Amino acid sequence: MIDAALTQIAGQLNQHLRQRFQVSEDLAVLSNLHEQNGTAVPIVANKLVIFLAGVERDTMAHRSNSSSNTATRVGSAQLRQQEPVFLNLLMMCAANFSGTNYPEALKFLSGAIGFFQATPVIDHHNAPTLDRRLERLILNIENLSSSEMHSLWGIHSGRYLPSVLYRVRMVSVDSEQILGRDQPIRVGDVRGLS
Repeated sequence: MIDAALTQIAGQLNQHLRQRFQVSEDLAVLSNLHEQNGTAVPIVANKLVIFLAGVERDTMAHRSNSSSNTATRVGSAQLRQQEPVFLNLLMMCAANFSGTNYPEALKFLSGAIGFFQATPVIDHHNAPTLDRRLERLILNIENLSSSEMHSLWGIHSGRYLPSVLYRVRMVSVDSEQILGRDQPIRVGDVRGLS
């Protein structure tokens, strides 16, 4: 589910940037900045890099449904399922351009911020290819203090890149595991019990 959400966002952003800057190549990639051994990932050079910076449980969404499971009617029976978990994804959009390409980093980062400002909600109306398990994605810029930014970049690469952090709300992960099947009791069935 997380992969579907971030892949959709990267695809929408690429479509916008290709149109806006009239280029044929993808300008945004969904990737780590570094391999596990610490070397740079080759595909991220001179690109906007989208990566997952953290995952949080959205407790406000959880409080809206106080039961621990949900029911879906199938014919005359009800299937009991575990309630989905609602997540907030912390998504970093970082401009990985070096040297004389630094102004390009700022231009493409501004283009990304403009896109997310104009399209703060991605749903099935403006993104027909959105995974059916996702109802919508809501993007909000997260403000970081200098110390929080320093810590975050220390975790991810040790060096700051021009970037913006977004909280992506309302991603639900549903195991789709059925807990049980309840058959309704009909009025005629009750008379036979006495």
